[in-house]
Amino acid sequence: MSNTKNTSNSQGSQQSSRKSQESHGSQESRRPKPMEVLREARAQLAELTGMTAESVSSFEQTEDGWALEVEVLELERVPDTMSLMASYQVELDAEGQLTGYRRVRRYERGRADARGGR
Repeated sequence: MSNTKNTSNSQGSQQSSRKSQESHGSQESRRPKPMEVLREARAQLAELTGMTAESVSSFEQTEDGWALEVEVLELERVPDTMSLMASYQVELDAEGQLTGYRRVRRYERGRADARGGR
């Protein structure tokens, strides 16, 4: 009789374990939606740098997560066209958590980019 009890206990624990793995697996496989990633990236960058993230100028999904280029107001001046802006390259993991960032260029808001395509 104790053998039957152990069998039913182990079957119950196997089912419980399987359910846990299934629900855990579905959480892992869920990638955030692009808009969620954009909002979260801007918020995380603003929190880390203390600067206002004004826009996202590029965005792509990568093998490891997401890559963005975010335009940030670095120094507000009067008139506004003289304010200093910067582009930050931001990397996020598959869940949308910021894993790294770096400033790739700095420019005055009112100036056209002399480098052509950017």
